[in-house]
Amino acid sequence: MARRPIALVTAAVLLVEAPAIVGVNAIMARFVEVQSMSLDGLDPDHMVTGTWALGIGSGLALALCALVALLAGLRDRGPGRFGRGLLIGCAVVHGLLGAVAAALIGWGAFAVLMTVVGLIVLTLVMYGKEPAGEKPARKSSVEQSGAGKPAAGEAGAATA
Repeated sequence: MARRPIALVTAAVLLVEAPAIVGVNAIMARFVEVQSMSLDGLDPDHMVTGTWALGIGSGLALALCALVALLAGLRDRGPGRFGRGLLIGCAVVHGLLGAVAAALIGWGAFAVLMTVVGLIVLTLVMYGKEPAGEKPARKSSVEQSGAGKPAAGEAGAATA
């Protein structure tokens, strides 16, 4: 099935996006620092620190999402509850950024962000619940303990 390559491509895209987000925030922090910009009287140094913190936090979050998608692709198993929540949150943020990007930057940025959303959602959907026929059968507790099996001496007596 194609779910492994999709998860691996999703991981690669998110891993490339992480340093790009940090770089964009570094550029914005530099502009604020050089021009001594402030917003409603806030200290420009605090704005620079906040921009750096946002960039590094966003980059780490994207790297963590990439790790979840990478592990899903390598193990060929869906992410756990925490991983699914992380990927869902990442998809929602990309969707909101896509709406803002369409208005402020243009349709090219919107298309890129929606492609990332599509990859994340496709990864989540492909690793959804397995059909009932594909799950391995579980042994009952009687079979696991060996209580239902005849002893070695009884096996020959039962056939005679």
